[in-house]
Amino acid sequence: MKILDRYILTSYLKTFFTVFIILMFIFVLQTIWLYIGELAGKDLDAEVIFKFLLYFSPKLVPLVLPLTILLTSIMTFGNFAENYEFAAMKSSGISLQRAMRGLTVFILFVSLTAFFFANNVIPAAEYKSINLRKNIAKLKPAMAITEGVFNEVGNINIKVEDKSGDNGQYLTDVIIHQKTDRTGNFTVMKANKGELVGSTNSDVLSLILKDGNYYDEIQPTDYRKKPNKPFAKSYFREYTINMDLSNFNNVDLEDENYSNTQGMLKISELNESIDSFSTEYNKKVKDFSSYMYKRSGVTSMDINLNPSDSVQEIKNSILEKYDTYQAQQIVNLALGSVNGAISHIILKKSEFKKSAKQLNKFEIALHEKYALAVACIVLFFVGAPLGAIIRKGGMGLPMVVAILLFLTYHFIGIFAKNSAEDGSISPFWATWLSTIIMLPLGIFLTYRATTDQGLFVFDNLINPVRKVLKKAGLIRKKTK
Repeated sequence: MKILDRYILTSYLKTFFTVFIILMFIFVLQTIWLYIGELAGKDLDAEVIFKFLLYFSPKLVPLVLPLTILLTSIMTFGNFAENYEFAAMKSSGISLQRAMRGLTVFILFVSLTAFFFANNVIPAAEYKSINLRKNIAKLKPAMAITEGVFNEVGNINIKVEDKSGDNGQYLTDVIIHQKTDRTGNFTVMKANKGELVGSTNSDVLSLILKDGNYYDEIQPTDYRKKPNKPFAKSYFREYTINMDLSNFNNVDLEDENYSNTQGMLKISELNESIDSFSTEYNKKVKDFSSYMYKRSGVTSMDINLNPSDSVQEIKNSILEKYDTYQAQQIVNLALGSVNGAISHIILKKSEFKKSAKQLNKFEIALHEKYALAVACIVLFFVGAPLGAIIRKGGMGLPMVVAILLFLTYHFIGIFAKNSAEDGSISPFWATWLSTIIMLPLGIFLTYRATTDQGLFVFDNLINPVRKVLKKAGLIRKKTK
């Protein structure tokens, strides 16, 4: 390795590791802030908390690494340009491409490492972290209750507006759906306040509800009374629900039985899952289409219909074969059948939408592993020439520029992936969109930097306008 390559690489690596450690520390602090309410006051030892943070840290690398490469490139090449080191290189016949050659090899190595990390380390860390968090939640049931959404705890589904207290045991605005052997939620309880009473040494957790109402839907024997939805309502000052937590407190924090998220899978496993989900999804859609076609009764109709006839003409031709009473009964049955079919279609549509969303998530997770490696290369060719152009090193302007570029890159990716989950755009384009947008910018900046041009040449924009104004006589020509 030549002295120049060694000098550039050493300067880059010093800044790279410093920036990476600082950014990782900041994002780990953010993780602690997000989960401090779940970890503090839970009687967890330091080893469990350390494992929790250790397992969550690898998931931060897809955020930290691209930002580190972008910021380090701007800072390093900005320092070279600010201290006229690039001018000295160019005067010696060394171009920007030649100066970047050694770092390009390093960035390729980093991108390959990032790919390996995303395919092996992050899935393993995701597997460990989710299982550890689930086990902690079982150890402390209050931790399993998230504000604002329904949570399954024991034999109830519970939703609370707010939690308070040292262990989150005091609940506000409680809604409970109690599970029964019957299909559906027939028993609902609402209370202004609630309190969780129990300990890790007990197999019973008591939920004490205060100042609320108890609703129990009555199932009438006469089906004609079902649309009225009769129910029994009672008021209580205090009501206690005891939940058996024998399986909760007997918790092994090393247990790892939870393994059904896309973040835990490698590329080979994702490909297998996507293929399996796609086959199953297409089969369900085809079976449902066939079922609805047969349910319509078209296959059993022995009537010659003219395709040019209107619906009203077809209906009249069928009903003419029956008297008025029978025709009325047929119409009522047909309307009931159509309404039932519509309800069934709406239900299946929601089910298919969930399946498609899950499939899209798996495809996004697959492409993200490749996109991370490519993003490292693209952001290097954005940051390095940009630093050479702005000719400013340090943590001031380079930090601002890097953050603005990275936020643009990051938010485009987030919005695109959210759109891809509901099927608005392809998961492939959603994952690669931010990188594809940054690629022309990297090419443009590299060209401008290697040809010793500024970021923008305003004369190219102003001169055509000036010529037009001169022809119009609005600007006088200069006289010698």
